[in-house]
Amino acid sequence: MKVKLLSALNDNNVDVAQTSSQRQLAITISAIAGESDQNLPLNLCLILDKSGSMHGHPIKTVIQAVEGLIDRLKVGDRISVVAFSGTAEVIIPNQAIEDPESIKSQIKSKLTASGGTAIADGLELGITELMKGTRGAVSQAFLLTDGHGESGLRIWKWDIGRDDNKRCLKLAQKAAKLNLTINTFGFGNSWNQDLLEKIADVGGGTLAHIERPEQAVEQFSRLFGRIQSIGLTNAYLLLSLVPNVRLAELKPIAQVAPDTIEIPVEPEADGSFAVRLGDLMQDVERVVLANIYLGQLPEGKQAIAHLQIRYDDPLVNEEGLLSPLMPVYADVVRAYQPASNPQVQQSILALAKYRQTQLAEAKLQQGDRTGAATMLQTAAKTALQIGDKGAATVLQTSATRLQAGEELSEADLKKTRIASKTVLTGIVKIQCC
Repeated sequence: MKVKLLSALNDNNVDVAQTSSQRQLAITISAIAGESDQNLPLNLCLILDKSGSMHGHPIKTVIQAVEGLIDRLKVGDRISVVAFSGTAEVIIPNQAIEDPESIKSQIKSKLTASGGTAIADGLELGITELMKGTRGAVSQAFLLTDGHGESGLRIWKWDIGRDDNKRCLKLAQKAAKLNLTINTFGFGNSWNQDLLEKIADVGGGTLAHIERPEQAVEQFSRLFGRIQSIGLTNAYLLLSLVPNVRLAELKPIAQVAPDTIEIPVEPEADGSFAVRLGDLMQDVERVVLANIYLGQLPEGKQAIAHLQIRYDDPLVNEEGLLSPLMPVYADVVRAYQPASNPQVQQSILALAKYRQTQLAEAKLQQGDRTGAATMLQTAAKTALQIGDKGAATVLQTSATRLQAGEELSEADLKKTRIASKTVLTGIVKIQCC
């Protein structure tokens, strides 16, 4: 399995007379299978909410979705199932797939809804189970909940009890360091969208919304198909900049496909930067956008950066592999004419749509309904520019409701958040500069 790495600037030409120029660098990364490469075995843990609010039809549809996944697992794959309510328990310990019908029968008999929603307890047990089957496999978790985590109490200066949300985020960070990916599913419309998004974003996972119980099978199947295509794991983008070129200080790097995520940047000892990508898929390209500033450069074709991917290949049990070092060039010219790349512009607009929606949410929380409506309208127009009609409809509908004096329901808020992170098919093919 090899790495495919491409890059392109939004404008490849730079004016030699300019003392400072801003550019957006789009970087596309994916795994490429060789003729003899096989699909990696999966190590899958399902962390499922069985609180009282899941009773009846919701828990039945989740069981159906789980049974569908088990039917798609192959010899060599591993499964574990953790259920949580007020506490958490292991329903299916980590094991190889040998008797799928027995596993399904145990899940059906043990997954009964009652009690509270201790998400962190479930996440902690799920990580423990996943760690039992990581060798030579892709380790991923599906975390599903329909509620909020249980928060501790604060009396003056003292915190009383455990804050479930803070524990969840710490556990998600721990999972990422252990090369485990947590995908989150919000079931219904009462879950904590900030928490589930952060859990997924920390480790390069995906946030999905199951608005109605009957969508559970479809959403589980969609995401399962994606993780089946993973070829390489624990991938990092290594970015080194030449002197006189720097990253933007605020939010310098973001992922724009397959989901839009703000990505933290980690300085390396040699002065370069590392960006965690997580697992690399064969048929879904990862597109990362870096915001850089170029100081005055000499005329001619100039290398402004170098890119490399550090990754693990579980199929051959090798870690810390490096792709060939790839330079990024800019053409520094005396008679400047823009050389815009329309595909990179699509990536820029995808990120703009996400950030505009974030601003709208912030204004709404501050009580600025007019400002929120205006930003949502702007985000809707941005979505139309990139051909994302579905997101445009959702964003404009929310804006119209605010303008009419209506409150946005929990469902509206969640649809708006998901629309801001929509995967765009038009931005995943970038030609190398």
